[in-house]
Amino acid sequence: MNFVAFDLETTGFMVGSDQIVEIAAVRFSNGHPTEAFATLINPNRSIPPEASRVSGITDEMLVGKPSIDVVMEPFAEFCRDDIMVAHNAPFDFQFVLHDVKRLESAAPRGLVLDTCALARKVFPGLINYKLGTLVQHLKFPTGVFHRAQEDATYCGQLFSETLKKLTQNGQPPAIETLINLQGGKPLKFPVIERQPKQLDLLSL
Repeated sequence: MNFVAFDLETTGFMVGSDQIVEIAAVRFSNGHPTEAFATLINPNRSIPPEASRVSGITDEMLVGKPSIDVVMEPFAEFCRDDIMVAHNAPFDFQFVLHDVKRLESAAPRGLVLDTCALARKVFPGLINYKLGTLVQHLKFPTGVFHRAQEDATYCGQLFSETLKKLTQNGQPPAIETLINLQGGKPLKFPVIERQPKQLDLLSL
């Protein structure tokens, strides 16, 4: 199964008041990463110290980086209509969705699955289901955490292991099986038709 794993770093946890400062997507084919899209994003505000301590991203690193309105279309083009996965997917999904709606921008077209919800069913009994805990449990080679491309890669490796556990007689699980296993409705970005802005006739 081919899919795209994605991850964000943000200025905080509040959709609408906090902003994305890094976004990454990693395409997997046959369980292996094949290509990646990753960029820092200038939120046009200072990063709170607590957010900077988690990710290591500083204001200085974001000087001259593109704004989110420049990034959304190439991000969507990279993801296309592939199945997407993220760890604690509703968090990442809601941040991207907010900017898709606000900017009336292009968006990825594939279903979004949550590797955290799936891992709770497929790897029961762990002390918690943080990405780092699962990476350690599955003995993946590790480097840094809380940077978007690295975490997206770990997420993709986790999803690949999940698929292996659910494969029966050489047949990987159907998408419907994964949706039912994780529970809840699958996430999917809307297709937004950009509306022409009305001219201010008084200014003509």
